[in-house]
Amino acid sequence: MANFLVAGGGTAGHVNPMLATAHELVSRGHEVAAFGTSVGLEADLVPRAGFTLHEVPKVPLPRRPSMDLLRLPQNWAAAVGAASRAIEASGADAVIGFGGYVSTPAYRAARKAGIPIIVHEANAKPGLANRLGARWTAHVAVTAPGTPLPHATVTGMPLLPPVRDLAGDLADPATAAALRRDARLALDWDEDAVVLVVTGGSLGAASLNAATVGAVGDLVAAGVHVWHLTGRDKADDALAARDALPADVRERYRVEEYSHDMAQVFAAASAVVCRSGAGAVAEATAMRLPTLYVPLPHGNGEQALNARPAVEAGAAALVDDADLTPARLLEEATRILEPGTARTMSEAAADFGITDGAARLASMAEAAL
Repeated sequence: MANFLVAGGGTAGHVNPMLATAHELVSRGHEVAAFGTSVGLEADLVPRAGFTLHEVPKVPLPRRPSMDLLRLPQNWAAAVGAASRAIEASGADAVIGFGGYVSTPAYRAARKAGIPIIVHEANAKPGLANRLGARWTAHVAVTAPGTPLPHATVTGMPLLPPVRDLAGDLADPATAAALRRDARLALDWDEDAVVLVVTGGSLGAASLNAATVGAVGDLVAAGVHVWHLTGRDKADDALAARDALPADVRERYRVEEYSHDMAQVFAAASAVVCRSGAGAVAEATAMRLPTLYVPLPHGNGEQALNARPAVEAGAAALVDDADLTPARLLEEATRILEPGTARTMSEAAADFGITDGAARLASMAEAAL
């Protein structure tokens, strides 16, 4: 048995694979503690999952002259000190980092302590923290092939146990049929309903919402059932569009801000329209769902890069955010829901997707000891 300190925070893209790996390590008899801030998602999700959270002060890395730049040496020293204390308090034999500002001081403290570092990079375009961490270790796990880090081994995305288990169930045709039937019947839809899920994540995506509102009349008239997760406080236009639909098709359009049971959403879905964060790509592929990705147009272009391998494998399609109109959404959704196309894309996703990413990463961590 070994003690591991897992480091990651800020966004679900870092916290979810961190927790998935922690659960896998515990299932193998190891002890796990986490390292994160008091203000990111980890502050809530880590204790909720039953793990101790050792806190670190947030250290912004300024990209232009500012007061944060002047305070950086002091803040950096405080963060590395907190990481060193977390390593000592947890008795960590190794540190596993998942990127972001939390991982950088953890990597530095692990190097000072002389214990192994394991890096997991979710995105096709690595962040600064993992580019640094990968210089200090040969144990580098990546989600996507072609990720430019030294010593990179493709392990896939660690999936949380409920998502991993559902992916396994959906891989069995008999089990999948029963799950999809039950999920649709729970929504008062026919068991063989064709279901298009549209989601921009918990915060929503204005372009996806607008295109869906514009296309939903034609979609439901064609018999498609649309489950639209708008994001918090962004449902008004969708609800108005739903009220404007003819009464005999209105029930085919389900509008919610957010779902706390994404397993049911995935089980009910015939296809998905979503952004292409690394987690979204990994989950949709693991579920073998034909997917239309609309990458976030901001940032460093990582979302388009995340989606590209799945698109090239034939498991997904991609439309630039600027090109997403109601007409384009209708065209692409109709295409990926066509039975022959949907079957081909689902088979491609089955070949391309990785559902045991947490197990692969845990094995890498054990081998590093």
